[in-house]
Order: sequence, then C-alpha cells, then structure tokens
Amino acid sequence: MIDFSKFNNIISLTSYFNTEAKCKQAIIESRWTDGDIVCPICGEHHCKKRTDGRYHCNACGQNFSCLVGTIFENTKLPLIKWFVAMYLISSHKKGISSYQLSRDIDVTQSTAWYMLQKIRNLYPQSDSEAFEGTVECDEVYIGGKEKWKHKSMRTPHTQGRSTKTKTPVFGMMERSTIINANGDAENITYVHAFVVENTNRVTLQPIIQRFVVEGSRVITDELNAYNGLSEKGYIHAIVNHGAAEYAHGDIFTNSIEGFWSHFRRMITGCYHDVSDAHLQSYINEAVYRWNTRKMDESQRFAHMFEISIGLVRRWTDIKLGLMAA
Repeated sequence: MIDFSKFNNIISLTSYFNTEAKCKQAIIESRWTDGDIVCPICGEHHCKKRTDGRYHCNACGQNFSCLVGTIFENTKLPLIKWFVAMYLISSHKKGISSYQLSRDIDVTQSTAWYMLQKIRNLYPQSDSEAFEGTVECDEVYIGGKEKWKHKSMRTPHTQGRSTKTKTPVFGMMERSTIINANGDAENITYVHAFVVENTNRVTLQPIIQRFVVEGSRVITDELNAYNGLSEKGYIHAIVNHGAAEYAHGDIFTNSIEGFWSHFRRMITGCYHDVSDAHLQSYINEAVYRWNTRKMDESQRFAHMFEISIGLVRRWTDIKLGLMAA
C-alpha cells in the first residue's frame, strides 16, 4: 500500500510517480485495498487481469481499466499531470489559475481550465453530516464593484444588499473542537457556503434547517430573514451590526466573516473575476481548502486522491484524520 505521508512537497511527488505504471498502481492499490478487483459496471467481485493491463468481468463480460469511474476516465493526459494539478490546487492557499497551471504542467490554458473544473467537482457539499453546537450564519455579496466604472456606465441603486450587479452567497460555520496529535484540545471551524437566489427568509431558513441540527445555537446578525429561528427549534443569538456591535461574549460572526475575507482574496488575488455560472464551484474549492486547512500537504493530497478515485469521505473522516496527524 502506498504511503502518501511522504509526499510533503512537489519534488517527492514527481520523483515517485515517474511512470504511468506507478500512477495506475497507486490507483489500483488505493481503490481495491484487499486485491479484490470489483467491476465498476456491474459490481461483481474477483475480476481477472488481462495481459494488456485491463480487467475482465466474467459476470457482465465487460473489459475495463482501473481509471473507469474516476475523474481520470478517458483522459488523454499523463496521470502525473493530473496528480500535480491536484497537488497544486490543494497546497496553494489561494488556489492556482489555469494560466499558471498550464505553464507548470505544460498543457494549453483551456486544458488546464478543464482539469481545474473537474478537480473542483470533487468538492460537492453534502448535508449527510449536519452542523451542531454553535453555528455562525452570514451572507455576502460577490461582484458589483461599480466604483471602477465610468459614471455613465454605473448601474443605479446597487448599494447594500442589492442584487442588480451582485450575487448573494450564504454561509454557515460550525465552531468545533478536536484533540490534536499532542492530546490537546484545539478549536477549529468548518464551513458550508452556497450561491442563493436572494437573502429572504424563505430562502435562507430552509438551508439552515437542512444543514444545522435542531437545538443548536445559531448566531446571526440582525437581518430580518433570520427572524423566527427560535420557533423552529434553534437557540437564536443576534449580534447587532447596525448598532456597531460586533461581539458580545462569544456571540459574534467574526469567524464566518473571516472566511468571506479569505474567499474574496482568493478571487481577486488569483482568479480576478468569476462568472455566476461557475461561482459555486469556486466556493466549493474555498470551502474544501478551509475545512482541510489543518492538514499538511501530504494529508490533503491523499484525501483528494481518494475522492478522485470514487472513495467517499465525510467531515468526520477529516476530523479523525486531523486527530491522528
């Protein structure tokens, strides 16, 4: 079984995965750890290896490679380029642009953009494990920098929460505690964030109900959309930003606002501009990077590698991985 802990830099990664055969062997060993090859088409066990390196399923009669069912299926690129792309996007704090990636791995910009989008699709956010305890909720508006436009080109009345030129995004952040490798308790936060149509009550509260366990303490600002959370079974605490109140004991939304600040810097510093059509995938990337920020480069790459070959991982697995680090 391959030891991913030794890939703590790009040199160690490329030195080990120096052939296509080694890349495929890593996929085989990670995907079928007990050596029992399972057909990705019909699910039958004990498939036989062919002389050409592919596999044959006696049950359905299909031939398949170890790449079927992974993000590498039908790729024409060397697998090491995919591995390096995953490593770079996970290890760079603010991501990597398609132009930079195209230069780093020697592919065209359009190919690099396609690879990055496929890798970002590894980060879907799920409600399979809801947040609990203390959860901060906040909304942010992306885009709409009218001040950079000529006066004649500006859209009127775009201040505040207007969505004429801005896209609303809603986020929730769980305050949690883990026991680190030294046996000490360490505070950590996990986030979910989604593009929303608007920031009305009928839009935001169903999302909270879906992702936050009933009975949790939910901290928000004074936005009217959050009114009525107490009646839905939550302990609702409010910090009144309109009255210049930003913290009252441990009642604050500074943590989720820190994530928004990080996300904005990622967009402006690396990608410069993101269309509404792809905004959610960039948010998913930022959420994944935030939730795994306590991992080192080798842990995060190993986690991404497992997702890329179809192994399902949950937030609990991430927490347990941090505890064992």
